Parts: sequence; structure tokens; C-alpha cells
Amino acid sequence: MRPDEPLIRWDWIGRNRSMIWELLVDNTVMGLLPVLFGLLLALPIGLACSRWRVLYQPASGLLNVVYALPSLALFIVLIPVTGLAERATVIIPLTCYALAVLVPAVVDGLRSVPDHVRQLPIAVPVVLAGMRVATVSGISLVSVGALVGRGGLGGLFVTGWQLRFPTPIIVGVVLVVLLAVAADGLLVLAGRLLTPWARARRQAGEAA
Repeated sequence: MRPDEPLIRWDWIGRNRSMIWELLVDNTVMGLLPVLFGLLLALPIGLACSRWRVLYQPASGLLNVVYALPSLALFIVLIPVTGLAERATVIIPLTCYALAVLVPAVVDGLRSVPDHVRQLPIAVPVVLAGMRVATVSGISLVSVGALVGRGGLGGLFVTGWQLRFPTPIIVGVVLVVLLAVAADGLLVLAGRLLTPWARARRQAGEAA
């Protein structure tokens, strides 16, 4: 970077709008699909662990081991199977991470409900809290995939670093943060729409 180089080159952003948009869409897809896949897997696993409690400790231990594995290492291990610069190379590990967050959320949500009324819809607030964590972390972790050729907005980080050019890095950081905030806000809104009884309970408590 030259001493007289501005921190942000707006002309570069204008010339590369279509590329930035494509990376944003790619980051969104690879950040949200693992949460959806993780939820679809976590619901039956969580229900089973809640019903047969002996299953929870082994399942939790295994998921904790998976969650501790570095994402880049998993991406590299998957390259011979899924291919370089492929979405699946990123989505599969992120689905495992989402599963590690969502299974305990489903189990805790079910256990927070009395046995005689134990139903999954009543556990929605706790499950959504887990989804918020999995979504925000997944959107951020997608950028690591740029090191194996498919990282959404992380590609801007690599470009900026290689060219010693800060504008792509700043654009990437800002968009990742905005994407995470937007996704989290949508989940909060979904939680309010799906749990009207919780809102009514809060209003009743405030009135009292």
C-alpha cells in the first residue's frame, strides 16, 4: 500500500459490484445451509437424547470433539472427496459445527419443559438461541474456506492481502458483520412470531 493510497477506494468498489454481490450470495448460502442441515439432524438426535438420557453424554462428547477440530483442517481433509473450491467442502464441516451447537440446544430446550407437557414447540426459544449462535459463527467461518478456494466474502480478504490493498478487506469485514447481524435479527423476529405465548407472558408480568 502506497503512503498516499486512501484506506477505501470507492472506485474499486463500484467497478467490482457484481463480483462482491456474487461473493455475498455465496457466503450467505454457505453460512445458512449448514444451520438448516444441522437443525434437521439435531431435532431427531436431540429428541432421542432427551428421551433416552443415556445417549446424551456419548453424543455430547463426540460433538465436542468435532467442534474442537480446526475448520481449515476439515476443509483440507475433504478436498479429495468433495473437490477443491466446492461448496460442499465448506458446508459439510460447518454442518458438523452447527450440529454440535444445536443438539445441546434441543436437549436443553426439551428439558426446560415439564415432563407432562414436553413438546418441541415450547422449547423453541432455547433452540432458536442455539440457532443464533450457529448462524453467526457459520457466516464468519465461511471466510476460512477462501484458503481452499471457496470462502465467499473471505475471497476479498485473500485478494486484499495478496495485493496489499485494504479496500477488499474492509468491504469483506463490513459485509460479513452486516450479514451476521441481519441473520441474527431475522432469527430474533422469527422467535417472536413463533412464540406468541412468551410475549404474552412478558406483557402480563409487566402489567402485574
